[in-house]
Order: sequence, then structure tokens, then C-alpha cells
Amino acid sequence: MASVLVFLDVPALPLPRAARELLTLARTVGEPVVAAAHRAEPAMLEALAANGAVKVYEPAGELDTVLVAAKAAFLADAANAEQPAAILLGNSFEDREIAARAGIKLGSGVITDAVAVAPDLAVTKSVLAGSYTSTCRVRTGTPIITVKANSVEPAPEVPATSLERVEVPLSAAGPAARVTGRSGKRVSGRPELAEARVIVAGGRGMDGNFGPVEELADLLGGAVGASRAATDAGWIEHSAQVGQTGKTVSPQLYISAGISGAIQQKAGMQTAKVIVAVNKDADAPVFEIADFGIVGDVFSVLPQAAEEIRKRRA
Repeated sequence: MASVLVFLDVPALPLPRAARELLTLARTVGEPVVAAAHRAEPAMLEALAANGAVKVYEPAGELDTVLVAAKAAFLADAANAEQPAAILLGNSFEDREIAARAGIKLGSGVITDAVAVAPDLAVTKSVLAGSYTSTCRVRTGTPIITVKANSVEPAPEVPATSLERVEVPLSAAGPAARVTGRSGKRVSGRPELAEARVIVAGGRGMDGNFGPVEELADLLGGAVGASRAATDAGWIEHSAQVGQTGKTVSPQLYISAGISGAIQQKAGMQTAKVIVAVNKDADAPVFEIADFGIVGDVFSVLPQAAEEIRKRRA
């Protein structure tokens, strides 16, 4: 069976859902082999094996001193050593840059925004801001594919077996910006926006008060998102922005609160499985793509929804 190389940048357990999705997808196409950006501890190796991995490539040193260039060089070296049928990565900004750089090093085609990969490596991806899907193939080199989160249901774990470990010598990353310092990110306890299965997003209609959005998101175990208008106004950090100039997400449930739904916003969330829109403007563009729409004041609707959830859980 041909191998499928999965690039994972996971420094510690637990193994994120997005990583388990990639390994599940690799199992449907071939035999999962991992290119791990960090040297794996025994518990991590066991988790990878339980999710189907049979081999792990690890760098001989640290990759964090240079931004994505070193990771791309490592992935290319691992691919040259393994000669896989395909290479899978996540769909974050960093993953897509790594894919592009590795594609240049390997002389391979790259497909981004994939939502499905068939056993014959035909890739289904969303295009034109999620308005259409297309099927495409890589015709040159080893297919490099970045996959959107929540595109695959992670498969049940299998009995863990011992993994083959291969150390990859560090090659020159080439000219790149170096990391001179790091600071810890504020921990909210919520899932990462790009990987969340539930997102509650607020826009201009929140008028600077994201309390109802955060309350509903926490009750649903989801992430908090925002429109560009809200982040530009300083009501919430820019890392929460969903849209053409923000993050692209594909949750199971996306609740849009006080967001008009201009094309820039649609581009980032239109592939959500279920979209619920709350807006007091009945003519807001968001209602054109919403599965369920509520014309009303977000400061009345969201607290009512939160209260009903509490009642049903009592």
C-alpha cells in the first residue's frame, strides 16, 4: 500500500482534532506516515500509532528558530526520503505557506482548501468564496494537499503498535526571518477558531459588547469569531476575524450575530454545514446563505438562546 505523508506541527498532547482528521483521511487513501515538526515523546508516538500512523519522520534539531522555511525544508526532505503517494497538511496560513515552499522544493503541484480526497487522489475543494466546489488533480510531482478542518470525521483509534522512527538531518532553510523572542498567548479555554465545530461570531451590530456572543459560544463549547468591522473597531482581537482577509472556517454550526454578511465575510464561513443568522435588518445579505434566519435584536435573541440551552441542560 502506498504511503501518505502527513505533516503535523503538534508540540504536545492531546492530539488536536484537525491532526486526527488528517490521519483519518490518510488512512482512506493509503498508509499514514507522519512528518512531525517536533521530536515526539513516547505518549505522542502512542497517540500517533493509535490513529493509524506506521512511521514518523523527525527533525534532527529544532525548527522553531526560523519561521516556516525550516519546516518546509524538513517536509521536503522527509518526502524525498519516503516518496509518498501524497502529502497532507492542515489549511492554516502557516500550513499553506509550508505547502507552497515544499512544493517549490519538490517540483510538485499544490491544492489548498480541500474538503475531500478520493482514493485516486482526486481532490474536492471549495472555490469562489465557497459558492462552488470543484474536483481537481495534481499533474506534476507528488500531490501536496491542504485540508480544511471539520472536513472528515476522525476514525476510532486502533490498537497502538510500535512505530518506525526516522531522523531527518536539518538542511539549509535558505534566507528567512528568524525568531528573536516569543510571548505566551492568552488562554481562553475555547477551541481554536479554524478547528472549532461551533462558532458564534459577532459584527458591527454588537456595538462593542461581545458578552452575549461569548456567553453563547461557551455554552455550546464553541469559538468566538468576528467580522472585520468588529476587529477594526478594537472590540476583539484580530485573530478572531473570519472572512476574506481573516480566517476561513468550516464548522458544523456557525451563528452570525449582528453581521450584515458582505461578500468578504461570506468568503470565510460559507462552507459551514449549518448557518444561523441573527440580524435586525431583514434585508441583510447574510440571510441569502443562512439555513435559519432570525430577524431581531441580537441583545434579545442571544440571551434568550443561552437561557433556553441552560433550561434544557438542567
